[in-house]
Amino acid sequence: MTIPGDADQRRAIAPVVCYPPDTLTPPDLDLYKSARSTAQKISETLIPPRQARTFRANAGQFFRISSIDGPQVGDLNLHNAHDLNERFYSGKTRALHGTHITTGQHMWSTIPYLRPMATIIEDTLNWYGIDEFGGSVHDVIGTRCDPYTHMALNHDHYHHCCHSNLTRALAAETGLAPKDAELLVHDVLNVFMCTGFTRDTGQYFMKASPVRPGDYIEFLAEIDLLGNLSACPGGDCSATHSSDTAKCHPLLVEVFEPVPDVLKNRSEPPLNGYDRTHGL
Repeated sequence: MTIPGDADQRRAIAPVVCYPPDTLTPPDLDLYKSARSTAQKISETLIPPRQARTFRANAGQFFRISSIDGPQVGDLNLHNAHDLNERFYSGKTRALHGTHITTGQHMWSTIPYLRPMATIIEDTLNWYGIDEFGGSVHDVIGTRCDPYTHMALNHDHYHHCCHSNLTRALAAETGLAPKDAELLVHDVLNVFMCTGFTRDTGQYFMKASPVRPGDYIEFLAEIDLLGNLSACPGGDCSATHSSDTAKCHPLLVEVFEPVPDVLKNRSEPPLNGYDRTHGL
């Protein structure tokens, strides 16, 4: 293929951010952190290795995901507890906040709802930043390990991919048949996972997570949530996933209730205001 004479000039054109978030209303982190400081734990859920479990957090409650025994990444789904069709939208979250999210940023819900579902208020891995390989933590670019891709690449059945783990947990929580629950499982927030894109081929990569026992990421539930978290079969994702060879550890989810009225001035995000007529 002939390279055009102005190739360098074309490449040198400066990029433009597609969705600058400057007009979004910033979360009141000072208020949220003040409310969190006096909140009391009301529940906890242990996520066994290579399994998933559901949990619930109501609007105005806090939930924390922690590493407890060893380096471990998790795949997180969020649903509106009253309407499972409203669920986390990793693609739009990525478009608004970037490939990896941290303190002060939201997990957004799907169209047509498109509103903040949860806000990150604390992240002990915020120090990591972006490393020399372009890797960072808590990505919204990986979809989740799944048995279909595993079958395509390895030609065998594996039932503890995060997709299958999340499907079993959601089916158990809701009473849905597994094939119906599977349709509600969606692209995830890869909690604690360290990922990026290779510079030469643009391929999704993973590397050993910097997470250690005691690290956590904590959220305010902006709406009533049904959460679903898988302790990935890749462990810290330093070498492999979707197998029983990686060393895996449990994860812990804790839910905290703030004292009455401390968040009384907080407003639940409304449903997106677009009229849905699409010009018709």
